[in-house]
Amino acid sequence: MNLCAILLLLAFTTPSWGKEIEAFPALNLHNVNELKEATRVLEEELKLAARPQTYLLIDLGGSTIHIKSRGIGLHQIPIIAWSAESRENLKGIHRLVARPPVARRKIEPGAGVEQEPISLVDMPTDYVLSFSPSLSVTVVPSVSSDSLLQSAVLLGKVGWRNMKDWTSGFFTDRSSEPKSHLRLTLSVDHTQSLAWSLVDGMAVVIRRPTDK
Repeated sequence: MNLCAILLLLAFTTPSWGKEIEAFPALNLHNVNELKEATRVLEEELKLAARPQTYLLIDLGGSTIHIKSRGIGLHQIPIIAWSAESRENLKGIHRLVARPPVARRKIEPGAGVEQEPISLVDMPTDYVLSFSPSLSVTVVPSVSSDSLLQSAVLLGKVGWRNMKDWTSGFFTDRSSEPKSHLRLTLSVDHTQSLAWSLVDGMAVVIRRPTDK
């Protein structure tokens, strides 16, 4: 293990005289597997924090997506639910191949020629993110009980996404490079917030939960 990462882990999990800084607040220091996984993640973060770029830390153990730069947290998005295939392959640094498509608002007839800038409301609420090395992250919104119509629409979109994922996996050549799949369920607002924050080539590191 990287000595710097180990020291950083100890520094982030030891109370300080000032405000306590914790990399992983729920980390069990008596669990060897948790310590190994946390150290691995910090090793990957050290590589990313050396450059002026934003990156994602998907903390499955803490059910949170962290948008970070230089190792400093800029924004947090709670994860409502998640599931994963080939969890053992969810390690290393993956980079975003393409951002999700944006449905731009149409220019009204007679209006000015300039198009309004894209805003958060233009962001999609369900999409698939492809990363390299091979990683697919499906982002779907949670179903709200506030509106029956809205719930029906979201259920339909989620069901369609499930069908597309299953069909894609069924017809994919099994002999090709193994592909890891991660599915995240967020609130509607947070799915749009995540899509808004993505940039081309953005890196992601995933902290996997370990057995207690």
